[in-house]
Amino acid sequence: MAASFNKVILVGNLTRDPEVRYTPKGSAVCDLGLAVNRQYSLEGGEKREEVTFVDVVLWARLAEIAGEYLKKGRPVLIEGRLQLDSWDDKQSGQKRSKLRVIGETMQLLGGRQGGGEGDEGPSSGGGGGRSYGSSGGGGGGGSRSSAPPPRPAPSEPDDDEIPF
Repeated sequence: MAASFNKVILVGNLTRDPEVRYTPKGSAVCDLGLAVNRQYSLEGGEKREEVTFVDVVLWARLAEIAGEYLKKGRPVLIEGRLQLDSWDDKQSGQKRSKLRVIGETMQLLGGRQGGGEGDEGPSSGGGGGRSYGSSGGGGGGGSRSSAPPPRPAPSEPDDDEIPF
């Protein structure tokens, strides 16, 4: 059987404040909305931008950290996996589905948000940030790891630049 690979890396801004809730067994769950921008140029040099809105779910300690430190508009890097949720709509009886990202690690980007010297929090002043990870989708504690800051994605080459 061929191996499968499901990995997503997103850098974007939060579209709303995080929503943290707890399962009956006490595990934290956080829902985030992320806006990911893509800039490109048309043949005539006209610049365009498109936005993709992505739903992200974080679990356990990672969910609690997001609820504590993230706010609408804050830049964040999320690494995780895609998951397709399917259900029957109770009102219409139709099959529904939604593709989400289950976040496994998170890096807070940008500097301190509205803070002075006395603030404590997982961010650094110079565009770096702190990384947080979790072990799995529904449990496990968070752990801190140092990761290099994300590099900007290369822009798509023009047709004239492609060597074939």
